[in-house]
Amino acid sequence: MSILAKIVWGQPPSAVQSSGAQQASITLLPMPSSESKPAAGLYLVATPIGNLEDITLRALRILKEADLIACEDTRQSQKLLNHFGITTRTTSYHEHNEAAKAQELVAELERGRRIALVTDAGMPGISDPGYRVVALAVERGIPVIPIPGASAALSALAASGLPTDAFQFHGFLSAKKGQRRKDLEAVRKSVCTQVFYEAPHRAIESLQDVVQILGGERKIVLAREITKLHEEFLRGPAAQVLQTVNERGGVKGEIVLLIGKAEATEAVVATVSVGDRVRQLMVDEKLEEKSALKRAAKERGISKSEAYRELQQTK
Repeated sequence: MSILAKIVWGQPPSAVQSSGAQQASITLLPMPSSESKPAAGLYLVATPIGNLEDITLRALRILKEADLIACEDTRQSQKLLNHFGITTRTTSYHEHNEAAKAQELVAELERGRRIALVTDAGMPGISDPGYRVVALAVERGIPVIPIPGASAALSALAASGLPTDAFQFHGFLSAKKGQRRKDLEAVRKSVCTQVFYEAPHRAIESLQDVVQILGGERKIVLAREITKLHEEFLRGPAAQVLQTVNERGGVKGEIVLLIGKAEATEAVVATVSVGDRVRQLMVDEKLEEKSALKRAAKERGISKSEAYRELQQTK
């Protein structure tokens, strides 16, 4: 049973009626007085990645009390600000004006301003604008304060079912096929979970590359629309996930692609040639060459014809 409520500073909120929702009355502490306003500095404010309920009370306070909010897209951020009744002045800060705007914002910070930096969703600077102004602020000795919150990468990782003790985050896979395949080849023998962002229109091509480079049995998770109405996790061997996506004709929404670590057998297989692996299988498992070749191709996620060509090169 869900509980929905409208947040109103300084007084109990009115309950919101929704199908299956229970009325609730939540009393919040009054908004801090002007005497306790945040100190001057650059505040990196995480915003919801889909569900507006995923914003923290601290984030709301900082956005309300800042002198200026620098936004990746002022129109997108204004929707969030309007929803929570925040009237702080905004300015644009995005990838196309980042270099010049960083200088301008830091000049304001040096005059003692409180500036909140937000992107369209998630944490500023994580595959989003933010790095330049943060680096410049640090260089000038200006306080940089993170206001944590929603993260698509961490949310997907936590719910993936893949190992979380060690992982690598890479941002978006390359749109160029050659570079994308190089990136995947680089994590072929990885011993930790790999986390990538991906665009929906490239999902099938990227999954095909995963199968070909890492093998159809590699465990992966395709997480999409996290925190939104159509949130979904497709978990399983890469070949199976690819088949599911192909049958649907593709997928929509924001995507996080997680790739499980190489199993011990995969790591060993990746270090030997097709010819050596075929001969190894023929000796160890008494397989005929044809069967051994089929097995070697499957382990690598490549076609039998491609495996056969590699085999012939070693003879």
